[in-house]
Amino acid sequence: MNMKAAVMLAAGQPLVVESVDLASPKANEVLVKIVATGVCHSDYNALHDETTPVPTILGHEGAGIVVEVGSQVKTVKVGDRVALSWVPYCGTCECCQTGKVNLCESAFGPMFAGTLLDGTSRLSRGGQTVYHNSLLSTFAEYAVVPEMSCVKLPEGMPLIQASLIGCGVATGYGAAVRAARVEPGSYVAVFGIGGVGVNAIQGARICGASRIIACDVKEKNLEIAKRFGATHTVNVSTVDAAEAIRELTDGHGVHAAIDCSGSTAAAQSAWKATRKGGTTVVVGAFPSHKELTLPAGGFHRMGKTLKGSFYGDVNPFREFPIIARLYLEGKFQLDELVLDRIPLEDINKAFASFEDRDAVNVGRTVVVLGGDGA
Repeated sequence: MNMKAAVMLAAGQPLVVESVDLASPKANEVLVKIVATGVCHSDYNALHDETTPVPTILGHEGAGIVVEVGSQVKTVKVGDRVALSWVPYCGTCECCQTGKVNLCESAFGPMFAGTLLDGTSRLSRGGQTVYHNSLLSTFAEYAVVPEMSCVKLPEGMPLIQASLIGCGVATGYGAAVRAARVEPGSYVAVFGIGGVGVNAIQGARICGASRIIACDVKEKNLEIAKRFGATHTVNVSTVDAAEAIRELTDGHGVHAAIDCSGSTAAAQSAWKATRKGGTTVVVGAFPSHKELTLPAGGFHRMGKTLKGSFYGDVNPFREFPIIARLYLEGKFQLDELVLDRIPLEDINKAFASFEDRDAVNVGRTVVVLGGDGA
């Protein structure tokens, strides 16, 4: 089919909205009509990354309606409303067999190559290959995706809100619920109040944490954190974060600290702010040239856990429906994460907002492509 898409032609250049051809899904693939897609900072990073294969269609947060399925697809059918996961898993490797499906490696070779799981593309333009992004490419009217990227949504779930679940929402929620395993009555600190951090706060709130301390360098972000469940805030640009957190927790520190910042300095503060026997979870991606330094003296006596968490340790087929049901029950805030709704033709405005230091980016601009369920 021929469809409209926002195409990345070169690193650092605005996307171009134009016609692209999309081939039919293969045996284990699904054709989805994209109704809504969030614009994530990771898309901005990909746009400015010289290693991103071009031309490509970005976009990895999306929701839509199944319009065609491959011959071997069993988990969804035509007409199903789905949220999309950019980390499909094979189900047979060691990680999958031990329940760590978020660590399955099957997707990463194709992901970096800009293809689908079989190493080929369904996208073309003027007879030339167009590459996929994160196995989804949701900045388009339609997408062919792996079956294991399609998670069926509960009845009544609106697709604009559902489009946000597949990346920042699931990662933040999972960091608190699955990786940190926050317990009722516990104390939690969240470093980095962005699209992931506010959802880590929500996850901690849903788990019943009695004290949730938001830590960031921006006062605006700290004020927003309160709307999602933060009980206290610490501006880490004006005080020593670990010391301030200990003062808020009877001198002991938090039971769980979740670093969503991607800053090694913040992760070190999170570790220092974690009490004996507690857990520090790192969700943010550090620059590859950085090193994380922790105090060695008495390390063994602290009994603390330092844990990296990819995709919030979630299983999309378990977590996506849970988050959707929590939203439908009024227990999870997704409406508040939608900062703006724009047509595909205005997508470059969303990218420009990432460069505006005064812009509020605690949430998502959502590209709405229309259709039933928008």
